Amino acid sequence: MQPALSFPPELLLKAQGPGLGLKAAIFDVDGVLTDGRIYIGESGEAFKAFATLDGHGMKLLAQAGIEPIVITGRDSAAVRRRVADLGLKHAVFGAKDKLVAATPLLAQMGLDWPQVAAMGDDWPDLPLLTRAGFACAPPQAHAEVLAIAHHVTTAAAGHGAAREFCDLMLMASGHYARLFAGHLDTLDGGAP
Repeated sequence: MQPALSFPPELLLKAQGPGLGLKAAIFDVDGVLTDGRIYIGESGEAFKAFATLDGHGMKLLAQAGIEPIVITGRDSAAVRRRVADLGLKHAVFGAKDKLVAATPLLAQMGLDWPQVAAMGDDWPDLPLLTRAGFACAPPQAHAEVLAIAHHVTTAAAGHGAAREFCDLMLMASGHYARLFAGHLDTLDGGAP
């Protein structure tokens, strides 16, 4: 069985990133992994809805050797729980300045900006998006973010936008077909 998903060749070339290829992908949370709405209960607790498609895409990226990273301006128990449930190794919560948060993390990982993809939706994400080797945004992102994104997803934030970003990177890096075939045989996708 062959994969049904495809992307235009020129987009796949952009998604390969310049030079050494993409080794990490930074994700914002509110407005990327969620639809951007925040539900606050009467006791002040925040509730967020996450798409399982997005979570599985991030796991697939890790299997392909592209490290998923979460950098978010807010901190909440819900986001920490989701990051833990996905087994993500790298996350920064409550980042006032996302570039200040990302720079030492990427240095620790031995990565330069051309090796990093980023997905964001608003002005706090612009420093990351303008430096990343590949920048992506969901369709409801702010106009300034849409203007600099290499790709704007068809899927909405919190409804598969991050999975589309992941699938694009997996296809551009040559890992998509192998991971897809592995999932036809076993639920865990086989060996990475």
